[in-house]
Amino acid sequence: MIITKATLADTPQLVTLLNSAYRGEASTQGWTTEAHLIAGDVRSTDTSVNEVLLEPGSVILKCVNDAHEIAGTVNLQKHHHKLYLGMFAVAPAMQGGGIGKRLLEAAEVHAKEVGCSTIYMTVVSVRTELIDWYKRHGYIDTGERKPFHEDGVTGRHLQPLEFAVLEKTI
Repeated sequence: MIITKATLADTPQLVTLLNSAYRGEASTQGWTTEAHLIAGDVRSTDTSVNEVLLEPGSVILKCVNDAHEIAGTVNLQKHHHKLYLGMFAVAPAMQGGGIGKRLLEAAEVHAKEVGCSTIYMTVVSVRTELIDWYKRHGYIDTGERKPFHEDGVTGRHLQPLEFAVLEKTI
């Protein structure tokens, strides 16, 4: 497995990975699924991924397997002295194999390279098993909550949802 920066040419694979890890039937093969919380098959689109790739201060890292398939991804965005971590996904069939941990480690390296002392993220607050996984990797729940609004594209919420803000000082 090799971790490198994604390019616009990677967009179709990134979209497929993000959607399969979080939405629809395919996502239920892994433990990161949100299919029980959000109806639909779309988490990301070509447009949304391209916007993130082109955003100043933003990078998407990809973890590529021996078959040259993107097995994991994470978006990192510099916001002053903090680095936002989002679009974090591992292919459902490959979850539990250490790819996520390697991507978190790569995020910390990147944070230091761009002069950030803190990494933060938002996680759907009812995803306690996912929040616990991040806590085992040094993140804390700040207690801050942010609204999670439906956007008409990425699925209908099956219950009221909000984001928990997690943070790690590095």
